[in-house]
Amino acid sequence: MEGIGGDGASVASPMPQWGHDAWRMYQYYLDKSTPHTTYRWIGTLVIVAIYCLRVYYVQGFYIVAYGLGIYLLNLLIGFLSPLVDPELEGSDGPLLPTKGSDEFKPFIRRLPEFKFWYSMTKAFCIAFVMTFFSVFDVPVFWPILLCYWIVLFVLTMRRQIGHMIKYKYIPFSIGKQVSGLQHNYTFAFSLYSWPTRKS
Repeated sequence: MEGIGGDGASVASPMPQWGHDAWRMYQYYLDKSTPHTTYRWIGTLVIVAIYCLRVYYVQGFYIVAYGLGIYLLNLLIGFLSPLVDPELEGSDGPLLPTKGSDEFKPFIRRLPEFKFWYSMTKAFCIAFVMTFFSVFDVPVFWPILLCYWIVLFVLTMRRQIGHMIKYKYIPFSIGKQVSGLQHNYTFAFSLYSWPTRKS
């Protein structure tokens, strides 16, 4: 009796181990892709193009595309929003600089770029797989969905841009000046982390 239980355990154990190894390899390559922003986004654009061609070819799955559009809009709002919303948590004074003399504070996103890319890519892959199952192909009049999504996008972005203007922040670091103090911290950190030779 004990031998049968032992054999069953030895037969069942390779499958979870294989799944764990596959997950570790997947996580390893995902971590290695982190600094390669341009290549990651090019890969995502290829996936988006394949998904669009698939939807165009089958002439259906518009509900899936609409749900994907709503999810992407939600991700975009998180990507453009600060980590700490000054409108909700402004009890200790302003958290973002409001004058030119204020200290430089880098913009910290609520949804970092890597998570934004990863969630977007995963969403397109899931939507692509869903186009192979007819249960998701609900017949709808797609121009109504498109018009409704455009109206929703315009209203949401108008509110987000109004929030940016009100609290004077820009969610992109392109063209921003970097203070001299930040350069000094970077230089001091590089000196501190430089390997020293033991005597």
